[in-house]
Amino acid sequence: MADPRGSRNSMQPTKSGSRRMTRSLTIVDAQNEDSSSVDSELVPSSLAAIAPVLRVANEVEKENPRVAFLCRFHAFETAHQMDVTSSGRGVRQFKTYMLHRLQKEGEQIKHFDGEEIQMYYRDFCEKNIKQGEYTKMPEEMAKFYQIATVLYDVMKTLFPSLKVDDETQRYAKEIERKKEQYEHYNILPLYAGMVKPAIMKLPEIEAAIRALRNVDNLPMPRVQSAPTIHDNIDMHEERIIKSDILDWLSSVFGFQKGNVANQREHLILLLANIDVRNKDLKNYHQLDTGTVEHLMDRIFKNYRSWCNYLHCKSNLNYPPRSDRQQLQLLYIGLYLLIWGEASNIRFMPECICYIFHNMATEIHGILYSNVHRVSGDIYRTETHGEESFLRNVISPIYQVLRKEAKRNKGGKASHSAWRNYDDLNEYFWSEKCFRLKWPMDTKADFFVHLDETKSAHERPNQVAAGNRKPKTNFVEVRTFWHLYRSFDRMWIFFILAFQAMVIIGWSPSGSPTAIFEEDVFRNVLSIFITSAFLNLLQATLDIILSMNAWRSLKITQILRYLLKFAVAAVWAVVLPIGYSSSVQNPTGLVRFFSNWAGGWRDQSFYNYAVAIYLLPNILAALLFLLPPLRRTMERSNLRIIVLVMWWAQPKLFIGRGMHEDMVSLLKYTLFWILLLVSKLAFSYYVEILPLVGPTKVIMRRKIHVYEWHEFFPNLPHNVGVVIAIWAPIVLVYFMDAQIWYAIYSTILGGIHGAFSHLGEIRTLGMLRSRFEAVPAAFSDRLVPSSKEEPGRIDVEADSSERKDIAKFSQMWNEFIDSMRIEDLISHRERNLLLVPYSSSKGSVVQWPPFLLASKIPVALDMAKDFKGTDDAELFSRIKIDDYMQSAVIECYETLKYILVELLSDPGEKLIIDQIGDKVSTSIQAQSFLTDFRMSGMPLLNDKLEKFLNLLLDDFENTVVQEAQIINVLQDIMEIITQDVMTHGHGILENSHSPHMDNRSDKKEQKFERININLVYNESWREKVVRLHLLLTVKESAINVPMNLEARRRITFFTNSLFMRMPYAPKVRNMLSFSVLTPYFKEDVLYSDEELNRENEDGISILFYLQNIYPDEWTNFEERIEDPKLVSVSKDKKELIREWVSYRGQTLYRTVRGMMYYRQALELQCFLEDAGDRAIFSGYRAEKKGTDHLQALADMKFTYVVSCQIYGVQKKSSQDRDRSCYNNILNLMLRYHSLRVAYIDEREEKVNGKPEKFYYSVLVKGGEKLDEEVYRIKLPGPPTEIGEGKPENQNHAIIFTRGEALQTIDMNQDNYLEEAFKMRNVLEEFVKRRRKQRKPTILGLREHIFTGSVSSLAWFMSNQETSFVTIGQRILANPLRVRFHYGHPDIFDRIFHLTRGGISKASKTINLSEDIFSGFNSTLRQGYITHHEYIQVGKGRDVGMNQISLFEAKVANGNGEQTLSRDVYRLGRRFDFYRMLSFYFTTVGFYFSSMVTVLTVYVFLYGRLYMVLSGLERSILDEPNIHSSKAALEEALATQSVFQLGLLLVLPMVMEIGLERGFRTALGHFIIMQLQLASVFFTFQLGTKAHYFGRTILHGGSKYRATGRGFVVFHAKYADNYRLYSRSHFVKGLELLILLIVYEVYGESYRSSKLYFFVTFSMWFLVASWLFAPFVFNPSGFEWQKTVDDWTDWKRWMGNRGGIGIQPEKSWESWWDGEQEHLKHTNIRGRVLEIVLAFRFFLYQYGIVYHLDISHHVTSFLVYGLSWVVMATVLVVLKS
Repeated sequence: MADPRGSRNSMQPTKSGSRRMTRSLTIVDAQNEDSSSVDSELVPSSLAAIAPVLRVANEVEKENPRVAFLCRFHAFETAHQMDVTSSGRGVRQFKTYMLHRLQKEGEQIKHFDGEEIQMYYRDFCEKNIKQGEYTKMPEEMAKFYQIATVLYDVMKTLFPSLKVDDETQRYAKEIERKKEQYEHYNILPLYAGMVKPAIMKLPEIEAAIRALRNVDNLPMPRVQSAPTIHDNIDMHEERIIKSDILDWLSSVFGFQKGNVANQREHLILLLANIDVRNKDLKNYHQLDTGTVEHLMDRIFKNYRSWCNYLHCKSNLNYPPRSDRQQLQLLYIGLYLLIWGEASNIRFMPECICYIFHNMATEIHGILYSNVHRVSGDIYRTETHGEESFLRNVISPIYQVLRKEAKRNKGGKASHSAWRNYDDLNEYFWSEKCFRLKWPMDTKADFFVHLDETKSAHERPNQVAAGNRKPKTNFVEVRTFWHLYRSFDRMWIFFILAFQAMVIIGWSPSGSPTAIFEEDVFRNVLSIFITSAFLNLLQATLDIILSMNAWRSLKITQILRYLLKFAVAAVWAVVLPIGYSSSVQNPTGLVRFFSNWAGGWRDQSFYNYAVAIYLLPNILAALLFLLPPLRRTMERSNLRIIVLVMWWAQPKLFIGRGMHEDMVSLLKYTLFWILLLVSKLAFSYYVEILPLVGPTKVIMRRKIHVYEWHEFFPNLPHNVGVVIAIWAPIVLVYFMDAQIWYAIYSTILGGIHGAFSHLGEIRTLGMLRSRFEAVPAAFSDRLVPSSKEEPGRIDVEADSSERKDIAKFSQMWNEFIDSMRIEDLISHRERNLLLVPYSSSKGSVVQWPPFLLASKIPVALDMAKDFKGTDDAELFSRIKIDDYMQSAVIECYETLKYILVELLSDPGEKLIIDQIGDKVSTSIQAQSFLTDFRMSGMPLLNDKLEKFLNLLLDDFENTVVQEAQIINVLQDIMEIITQDVMTHGHGILENSHSPHMDNRSDKKEQKFERININLVYNESWREKVVRLHLLLTVKESAINVPMNLEARRRITFFTNSLFMRMPYAPKVRNMLSFSVLTPYFKEDVLYSDEELNRENEDGISILFYLQNIYPDEWTNFEERIEDPKLVSVSKDKKELIREWVSYRGQTLYRTVRGMMYYRQALELQCFLEDAGDRAIFSGYRAEKKGTDHLQALADMKFTYVVSCQIYGVQKKSSQDRDRSCYNNILNLMLRYHSLRVAYIDEREEKVNGKPEKFYYSVLVKGGEKLDEEVYRIKLPGPPTEIGEGKPENQNHAIIFTRGEALQTIDMNQDNYLEEAFKMRNVLEEFVKRRRKQRKPTILGLREHIFTGSVSSLAWFMSNQETSFVTIGQRILANPLRVRFHYGHPDIFDRIFHLTRGGISKASKTINLSEDIFSGFNSTLRQGYITHHEYIQVGKGRDVGMNQISLFEAKVANGNGEQTLSRDVYRLGRRFDFYRMLSFYFTTVGFYFSSMVTVLTVYVFLYGRLYMVLSGLERSILDEPNIHSSKAALEEALATQSVFQLGLLLVLPMVMEIGLERGFRTALGHFIIMQLQLASVFFTFQLGTKAHYFGRTILHGGSKYRATGRGFVVFHAKYADNYRLYSRSHFVKGLELLILLIVYEVYGESYRSSKLYFFVTFSMWFLVASWLFAPFVFNPSGFEWQKTVDDWTDWKRWMGNRGGIGIQPEKSWESWWDGEQEHLKHTNIRGRVLEIVLAFRFFLYQYGIVYHLDISHHVTSFLVYGLSWVVMATVLVVLKS
């Protein structure tokens, strides 16, 4: 071997061409990192193969540096051979670093000998492999085998001529043969050696493994390649023994090894968890057939539905005499393997059905027929390459997805220009999908585009754009007409109701009873003509808006559209003709139709026509009243039923049979009938009727004088004035249903919450009054019974009650300890809240000291001051307070126990017993006050306090402590026997023992011999602490705990125990579940720099939090001084970083909260399995982390954090990225069950050219670094196809486990006490319900924990809290329209993994990806519920700009939802009342917000028109109108309610009142108004309206990162200007000018009593939009900052833009970006923008004629002259 210290040519990195290299951390920063991890973790992706070698070098470094050096040298040589030219990204830098390190280390190593490494290898194998096989756990053995494999490879490579001895060869062969058994595993070490972990010993796991390893009767695939000389019989037999069903499928279809391993564990855990439920564990050998059947039904329910829909036979075949269970497991395994490797195609569930359908056919052919049913070819059982399935099946479909995503142009292209996930998936809803054949024909129309030729500048791995293919079934077009198209029934109802009310109001009486008058009724019948035209509009929109999808539609669908249009057109002609024929004296348009109708003068014709016209509606109403019939008909695939339903709705695979049961239907129908009656009555009497009279007068008046040049002076009936008056009223009419919904939902939500027992315990006083019932409620709800049945009957026995209390104390004390660790309570408060474990001892229940505090001092005072001699009277006074009685008895018994245990002499113990006997006999004889003096009790109390303090103090000298304890003890005994007892000296005199005789000889005194070692006994010390608290806490503990968050958690948890929830199953029988958290590059753990960075005022985040949470900071300082609570290895800086991070929205906080699930599971296992002794000893006293507890927790719970760019952060040179990587790694090392999934990008050479490949990787924490568990290759970059967050979730979802999946955002938290209720919540999935309907999503409530950070955070917290509680409570029941809102909902995992996942990911349209999963679940016959007995924490944005960005993102998302097919289908397929619920709780809320703003514009522009034209003075000042002119303001007052944010306040006040008391709610409401909450809500109204409207018209929606950090920095004016200019400032200035002009020229409304309210709301809106960003900006009105902001803004405005200039640097660049959406909008959007811009000319036109210079001349030449003047001024200024 050549000396590696030298400078060999092969070791020198060769210079490559001019390719630019990216700086890597391996060059410069490596010396600043831990050398044990740098070189192995920073290996360039193209050299990933050498990373294990470097890890081994780091591992053996301390033990043998020479061997470590050889490993590094081998790694360097291998790297050089892999990339000789160093052309890979980062390779040159890495090789340079390695070379420098080798040269430096080589100087210290003088000689290299192959025998040395051989000897080290032998010793290592002997010590760790041979001996460890019987003693080490699989994870340790995996590490040893990896090291041994690398060492042998290094030895053979570097010393090829070395003679290897027989022992070394034997070790090498053994390791090669067994190394696959000892690979790193996730949960199950399936091939563990001699030492099996506890989880592998569980019978359910063993049974599932046995079932999977049943490969009998399966033909062994033939290996295509010839065997090598290294193959031997033993290895072949080993492979056969280890093979299972998934291995067989992999060999047949070519699935990846990582995918097979992942799905193997997945399937085993699914089978085990399902099978063990309610099964006897004594005789447990094999899986039940029902288990596999159950899993088959759940996984293949969607596939069978797909087959029925397409009328094709299912390929789930079971030939006679076949092993049915084996076949079922084959099918399940095949589906999971397809799903696990499908990558982005997981969003296309019916595509996966198609793939499975054909592959199942192949399985059947291989096993039974051997002949392909189509081609006639013989099925071969040859093995396929590992990536053949990915290459041949997944990649072609992925490339189609990628081509379509490329057409999206980053969200700038129209939705109609490209096909999204839904379009491509819905291709598989028609029989056309079978044209793809199998194997798939890549020349089929689905794959091929007409212009797939690559341009010259495209790289080989780029995808061509291709020609546009038609959309499938639906086209997302940017237009507001989608609102009408999706919710046409609602709009038709409101329009017809408005028309009818106007007709009735126009009648002479104006009373609703006028409808019974013949003429009025005939006029009301005209609404059916309006209905016909509206239906014609709907049919027209269906044709126009779906035009781009016609090429993909079936002929029957196109025919339906055309027939719908034709029928609507016929009715639009027939009904007007029929109506005109029934009018006696027709005029106008009616006369035209009447003349056209000719002799059709029979009035009954119109009535018959209306009856026929209404016939479909009558049939629909009948089906509405019979939901089971409608549901059955819609779900049927019978052709005759499909034909019958064809006219009602087009046939689709989803959206069928969504109708609720009769009870639910009646509930939400009644809700909406009451609401609509109220809304219509209010609209009629307040909005419509008051305007009818003035309108009649205005229409009769002739106007001849105008104050400007009127273009249409002869318009009949003063139409312009009528429109100006009625337009805002019409808008309010269509909007105010939203207000009524807020009112009714608030009332009903409050009633619903009250009946759900919310808020029954909301204060500490209420808690103390009901605490006695808490242990029983805990045992009833959260502790499983022996039979786990509702209505169980507990044995009425004292021991059972004590055991229940002991179990409750375990959980309660863990809860209290968790709050102590979180610094919510202090040491003292913790001790006051703890419940003793050993409740079995003593005659009374030992309640927490905070309930008994001050009871002993009060009882002592009562006894001391008692003057009587009757025992019964004194005892009755004490017994009045149960807690006082318990405290007195417990103090007595505890003191007696402490003294007896402390004394060493039996005789002295006997004295204590005799005193106790005397107390008992005196009480029984009712002579207690005679035998004991109460006057001596205070002195005894003082001595006892001193005595207990001495027992608790930490003395350095135990001799001194013992002497002082003895001294005080003797004082106590003297006080008892002489001052308290009347005959106490007799007890001392009569007590003699041999020990006492010996003591008198030695001149020892009584009570001098004690067991001082007891002060170190935790159990005994716990009793001393408790007694000390009972005696010394003299003030009332009503305020314990002081921390408001701690109070909230305690009261909510105890209150939830009295709410309705399913009974808890045993841990083994509970549903298994996973938690998935997507993470990108948010904060993981705050750095020291971030904590201490000061703003302009010298305020840092740390200082800010110390002042916000002063009590928690004090508790933290107390905790870090306690060695029992803090590890000595952590320094104070690290602890402070964690303390701050746990109060922010960081990944650290989220992970800590989610890992409470595991802690709760282990505690629950302990409570179920532990005996009485362990229960009464306490959870912490026993062995807390036993293998059995951990095994069950592993089987039931998995937590995966999808850190998308973890691999990039690991190799990044950026300090922040490196910090994130290290912090995530520390989390994995701290929580061993935490798993991290990430997308790894590797550069590999193909045909000599570097190409990028992508992998989904799962890692876990090892000893010091992460360990790779699974690696699955992807067909391409997954995040380039869809939205980032759903793609991040999708790539990681394959690593989750269980039957349920909880989605947790990165800014959420959890609590131990809530985690304890998780198994109850999961029972909701299996709980019996009406119609056997099981939920598919369980909605949970949230607590917003950021409310205390700022006033804005408090507003957002209250708003969000009302939405996630009272809002979603009503959505779920009775309205049945709750969806998924990105909150901690729990998904039926199997349901959703077979139906497209837990979100939708199409670019732009699915910006609000979370709610689409709720849409998808509902459309696919899912059922979503909401539960409030459990809560999860969530953070919200805390700064003005953060909140505005969040609101903008949500408004963008709702705009995109409006255009989506999901909203269209739900709107059209829900029944009428459920559709109303859906509209007003989703896009309708944002449309109403926009209409509210639009109403202000319409009102002011209408006023402007009337004022400037002179019409207001000419008409509205007339006496006939003057008395009625307040009607308009009365109507407009309703929109002011919406505008001022009162809609949002109503549910807030109700929910706070319900849960915290209405006095508190009123106080909060007043404080919020004083803190300008209305300003904030009015400002956010503008945000919603702007971004919602702009998204629908022009697009431009995008994800907006809000930061989620603490806001302690002043936002500059330029920042606020960039963010709010177009959305608020410009609009606010326009409204301001309108108001000023109206104030200047309009006088007629000043006397109205409502004028002030209406105009005040508008002035308020203007002020809010213009000044809110400054009001809520830290130091917003400080003069110096204002000056600085002005200077900065002027500089920004003056800078020129250009290519590469960021918007933050130049106004010009910002303007270009702000107008970007107009560059890509459609022609409709551009025209509408131009038309709207013309409104500004109205100012000029009107004001010119009011200038004195016009001399009241109204000629048009005056206006023309004004343009000449302006042009002249501009020319002069320019010159």
